[in-house]
Amino acid sequence: MELTKNISQTKLIKSVLTILLGSIALTISAKIKIPFYPIPMTMQTFVVLFLGVSLGYKMGLASIGLYLFEGILGLPVFSNSPEKGVGLIYFTGPTMGYLIGFLTAGYLASKVNSKDSLLLILAKLTIATSTIYMLGLLWLGTLIGWDKPIIALGAQPFLLAEIFKVVLLALITKQILKIRKFI
Repeated sequence: MELTKNISQTKLIKSVLTILLGSIALTISAKIKIPFYPIPMTMQTFVVLFLGVSLGYKMGLASIGLYLFEGILGLPVFSNSPEKGVGLIYFTGPTMGYLIGFLTAGYLASKVNSKDSLLLILAKLTIATSTIYMLGLLWLGTLIGWDKPIIALGAQPFLLAEIFKVVLLALITKQILKIRKFI
């Protein structure tokens, strides 16, 4: 009985630490900007997909959810916070749809498995990333008006960077899944 209790406590501590580290990784990825034309690139979407692939949907979504909750509470975890605001005000701004899309993308990325071919992994990760942009563009259009060039503003500048991130993750996914088996 005592051994079972200790194992349960150890699993809980491991899960909490994993979720916390996932949230920290997402925060760091939001703050590091990589020079990229025409707009600097962060690695947020890469980390969102990585969390889904490496942690599975439960732990991946918990990490992403914690990150979003921290941001809503006012911690400066989002890409342009605190300089562009914090908390619920920032969250409900132009990026809210993209941020919510992190959850769908993390979930869909968790559906990649070791039996998938590289082409299928690329397709799954592309679909996962696309949900970020679909939700982001829907919210952006609702917020700023559909008479604006929504795709030109909210997707087009990021496409080249997204292709790079999806291809990079697809190339290392099989190794990630091998390591995941041992954790």
